Amino acid sequence: MNSLLYIEHLEKRIDEFHLGPINLEIEPGTITALVGNNGSGKSTFLKLIMNLAKPEKGNIKVNNIFTHGENEDWKNSVAYLPQTVLGWDAFTGNTLKELIKALYPNWDEELFLKMVNLFEIPLNKKFSKLSQGVQQKLNLALTLPRNAPLLLLDEPTYFMDIPSKKILMDLIVDWMEPGDRSIIIASHQIDDIRKLSDYLFVLHNGKFLGHFEKEELIENYARYWITSSLEDATIPGVVLQEGNVIISNRISETENYLESQNIKWNKRNTLELDDIITLLLTQNKQ
Repeated sequence: MNSLLYIEHLEKRIDEFHLGPINLEIEPGTITALVGNNGSGKSTFLKLIMNLAKPEKGNIKVNNIFTHGENEDWKNSVAYLPQTVLGWDAFTGNTLKELIKALYPNWDEELFLKMVNLFEIPLNKKFSKLSQGVQQKLNLALTLPRNAPLLLLDEPTYFMDIPSKKILMDLIVDWMEPGDRSIIIASHQIDDIRKLSDYLFVLHNGKFLGHFEKEELIENYARYWITSSLEDATIPGVVLQEGNVIISNRISETENYLESQNIKWNKRNTLELDDIITLLLTQNKQ
């Protein structure tokens, strides 16, 4: 199966900030959450994919076409919603729809009207006259119906109320149903990440920490309450120890060691996804 997005040895420098190197493949039918600390390079990464910023090193292909080449057919294969949309203030929703619709041959008018109805978007008002929440709903209604196989969303639920977030989740699930589409979603919203993502792509201050399958990542972490003395033992797999409470990301190795040393525990539980992400980011900081 061909990758919708292929990235090889990607690096970008902005003053003292260094992003990469990054290698990544995105297959059809997957949703990848792009997570990291503030300033980790998530928005820059999406701009590099869209050829809105130039890398120092590396290659990017969308639908097997280099994004930095003369062939710009790849642009019909990707729809991008930036964190901040510029230049729309003077236009109404109706005008913006007609402008964008003309650029995307697979535009889904039925989906657009459905989103306008569900989000109660007034199409006759200028963009600048809408609240930030309604602006974001209009942004989304102008992005999903492009029906490009690769969808890039930068903080899509920012400013949105809780009922609207639920509507968007359902819309995205329906949009993914054909199985030949993929989404990369940059978000700090743990509910978005938990409910939607299949994979996590983790950055910290520009450094690539890993591309993880979400469920596998959750299964790899456990917290133990130890009843025996730990003394100064170095336990395989332990990434955090606070008194007699330990956290491991290599459960089998940890439990084999504990059993071999006759170290007992009276409780074990899995970690929440936000706790795991926090561990990944703070461990790298340390």
